[in-house]
Amino acid sequence: MSAIEMSEASGGAAVAWPTELRVSRDRRTLTVTYDDGATFALPAEYLRVTSPSAEVQGHSPAERKTVPGKMEVMIIGVEPVGNYAVKLVFDDMHDTGIYGWDYLRRLGEQHAERWSEYLSELAAKGMSREPPRRR
Repeated sequence: MSAIEMSEASGGAAVAWPTELRVSRDRRTLTVTYDDGATFALPAEYLRVTSPSAEVQGHSPAERKTVPGKMEVMIIGVEPVGNYAVKLVFDDMHDTGIYGWDYLRRLGEQHAERWSEYLSELAAKGMSREPPRRR
């Protein structure tokens, strides 16, 4: 079944299908290329703090968590989930988010807006992107 057929079967609109996912050598960027030519370079920190996991998103918008201290996080694994998503594994051992193709696309298209909101949330809560330092 194609991505369009899967999306239509689930009642959604047609989605673009990724043709390539590539983790950079430094493990700090995931580049996603779609069959319509769109390409998004998504920083590991951004992917980690916007994880679709219940741990980050909660079970309602009111439960969503602001995740600080992930500036140096790296992607250490990309595992396929059927033909509709990937599970990303980060070096802080977070691995419960399932990143669907449509969610990755939205993260790419809305990167600037979402990142600005994240930085504002950190500032409002007195949090930092810097990881905690060991003593």
